[in-house]
Amino acid sequence: MDTSVVIIVIVVALLVIGAIAAIARSRSTRRLEERREEAKGHREEADAKARKAEQARLQAEEQAERASREQQTAEELRRHADEIDPDVEDADKDVREERVR
Repeated sequence: MDTSVVIIVIVVALLVIGAIAAIARSRSTRRLEERREEAKGHREEADAKARKAEQARLQAEEQAERASREQQTAEELRRHADEIDPDVEDADKDVREERVR
């Protein structure tokens, strides 16, 4: 074989290897970017769920506070009814108060 043919074969081989390396790098970069986008989507979804959970927790706390106030109002009304009811004995009042607690 002629020296120039060997040089041309080597140059072509190097160009092919370089092209394959560039394509592989491009695919790798594209896969990394896709994974970054997927991770970003998961983070956004996680943030949205965290906000929704926090909102639900706050609503539950508010509802619990309202329930507690309603229970307290009911207890006060029951005590007042027992105080003004002439048919309720003092012992009955004590038992009712213990049940309420």
